[in-house]
Amino acid sequence: MVIVTNRIKTKVGFAEKMAPNFVRQSSLQQFEGFIKVEVTVTQNLTDYDELNVNMYWDSLESFTVWRNSDSFKESHKRPEPGSEEEKQAKVNSPILGSEIVIQNIVASTEAIPAN
Repeated sequence: MVIVTNRIKTKVGFAEKMAPNFVRQSSLQQFEGFIKVEVTVTQNLTDYDELNVNMYWDSLESFTVWRNSDSFKESHKRPEPGSEEEKQAKVNSPILGSEIVIQNIVASTEAIPAN
């Protein structure tokens, strides 16, 4: 299993507002190899907010198929580069930057139910 995390820096006050956008129903949920999405917000930051969108996949190959799909392209569609729409989107966007981090789960443990 792999976790693909999109670490998104936003203007202060926007991370929690944006979080629901990453867990709404979509075609992603029907992609082979997709397991789940969890969204977290980093605590105790003052200069910006940090939103972590953690996508769990059975393999990196499954994630790559989704990343190259028409469904991904449609859901991440942006205005034409250099257009007036793009300029306005950049000015109005709460997003300051992002980084993709890919992690392999190599060990885990779970709680033991109390009897």
